[in-house]
Amino acid sequence: MANTQPKPRVLFPIGAKLVIIITILLLVSLGAVTFLVSYLSTQDVQLTAEDNNFTVNQRAGSQAEGSFKSIQTGILLYLEMIDRISAVNRDSGMEHRFFSHNKNIAAIGTEYFAAGGETTAARNLSRITTFIPNEPFLLANNINIDEVRNYFDSTLSSNAIRVSPDRMRLFNSAGVCQLSLITLVFVREARMGEEIVKVLFFPDDLSDSFGTGTNTSFLINGSNDVLIHPDNDLVLGGANFSSLPIVKAMQQEGDNNRRQIPFDGDEGVRYFGAYYRLAGTDTAVITTIPHNVVFEAIQRITRQNIFLMGVVLFMAILFIWFFSKTISTPVRTLADAALRIEGGDFEMELKSKTRDELGLLTESFSKMTSALKIFGRFTNKDIAVRAMRGEIKPGGLPRHATIFFSDIRNFTEKSESFTKTFGDDASNRIVLWLNEYFTQMIDCVENTGGVVDKFIGDAVMAHWGTAFTAGSPAEDAFNCVKAALMMRQALLDLNAKRKKDDPGDPVIHIGCGINTGVVTVGQIGSDKRMEYTAIGDPVNLASRTEGLNKPMGTDILITEETWELTGDKFITEEMSTVSVKGKEKPVRIFAVVNLKDAGGPQTLKEVRSLLGISPQDRRGTDANRRKVDINAKEKKYKILGN
Repeated sequence: MANTQPKPRVLFPIGAKLVIIITILLLVSLGAVTFLVSYLSTQDVQLTAEDNNFTVNQRAGSQAEGSFKSIQTGILLYLEMIDRISAVNRDSGMEHRFFSHNKNIAAIGTEYFAAGGETTAARNLSRITTFIPNEPFLLANNINIDEVRNYFDSTLSSNAIRVSPDRMRLFNSAGVCQLSLITLVFVREARMGEEIVKVLFFPDDLSDSFGTGTNTSFLINGSNDVLIHPDNDLVLGGANFSSLPIVKAMQQEGDNNRRQIPFDGDEGVRYFGAYYRLAGTDTAVITTIPHNVVFEAIQRITRQNIFLMGVVLFMAILFIWFFSKTISTPVRTLADAALRIEGGDFEMELKSKTRDELGLLTESFSKMTSALKIFGRFTNKDIAVRAMRGEIKPGGLPRHATIFFSDIRNFTEKSESFTKTFGDDASNRIVLWLNEYFTQMIDCVENTGGVVDKFIGDAVMAHWGTAFTAGSPAEDAFNCVKAALMMRQALLDLNAKRKKDDPGDPVIHIGCGINTGVVTVGQIGSDKRMEYTAIGDPVNLASRTEGLNKPMGTDILITEETWELTGDKFITEEMSTVSVKGKEKPVRIFAVVNLKDAGGPQTLKEVRSLLGISPQDRRGTDANRRKVDINAKEKKYKILGN
């Protein structure tokens, strides 16, 4: 059985105590230095970062102001030239020349009202618009000209927006164009009065100022819609930053520019931000920098100090470790060895590397483990370990268990053959032959949760549900019968490797008897010698059931008590009933063929053929079995008819 004994923890080993003391001293000293350096440097670093952030913000704002003003000036000159040219003499190539020099402008639209528009209906009738597209730009970017025209006439009409003469307004036009375009709207004084001018353009000249980097700059309009942002998806998605804390602060401050505003972003990151309102427009440039980036230098210095502290700690720990391991290592080795012995592991070797008191103790401990290793082979190690832990108390206890007996067929004849063939060496060869057989059988028992009780010559006694249980008598009985089938297969494999008629390694056939019932289990013996065993009538019946295999021509027999618990899981055939001394009713006996739904033999006839059971081994079958007296000397039972 697996060792489940928990390993005790040593809370304060010697080496750990020394390491902890040195570590605490170093941590306090180096930690204090690190804290002072970080604290004194934080203010200077923050001021430097704020100045840099504000400078970036001012530069981006100034460049955006210049760009928009340049576009407005160019458009005003172009429209002024158009006004000076009559419709008759108008040069159709003027637009081409203008757009060839202003390739980032996608379209120009104008709107004014003729005199006489007193009411809304009259204004709509007197509304005059012009639309000048940059067809190469629009076609190259798959932008529909009619959609742009409709966008100017409806979404950006004078009825939908308000534009004051002294201020330009900018709009995010990515939704209609699926491109990061901006529409600039302003008022000019034309020959026929005020005229609203709309310019759709691509702000490619601002990509450097609003690109990615340590500082992030972006442009928003009066409605807080994003116009330019390093993350182009925000522009294309028409993002709105009304909820951004720095935007709210900017609206509260009015037209004043602020050097630095700390705020928390939606993702929980702390930022510093500055804003710059563009003169003559409804837009503002906002520049932010993450808090952790601002203090990255401090963090880097802190990390370096921590690294140095780690190096010093590591060197100190190495020194203390090599100093203390001359004591702690032997002590730990002995402690681990003691735990392994407590868990039932006696297979270990201990060697001393020192000649001090610990070395002498290790040598003595090694001699003790050697003695325990030999002792473990003469008793049931699992039972001894459990008794040592106090899990098995002195005295007997009732257990609903399944008892197993097995015996080698014709063992006496095989022993005589060994003696005749090998003479004085026969005893050694018999023991080696039996040990190989017992190794296979013991594995089958222990792998199914059983306990090997004892070896009686060539016989094996084992039981399930005594010291260990699978959970219920039915499960224990199933494991026992399964172990018997495993023994059958193990012997088939073992016999297949043997040479035919080898006197030094003859084939082995066994008979197994299994019975289930309430038995008494406990440590039985004297003060000088004791063993853990099971006693009771179910044990005797299991032993007698094993003896029926040869006359009945079987290898595994179970009683009715076992069959009632496991019959639905195995293929069985009922044999002749047996009259047992001391029992009023005859005992029903069943031969085990195989597990249900398993490959291999499906009938008792196939089992006999597989195991090579000869007719003389089946003298108790058919008509003769009524005449067989299995134990004529003790008259314990006799075979009856079906």
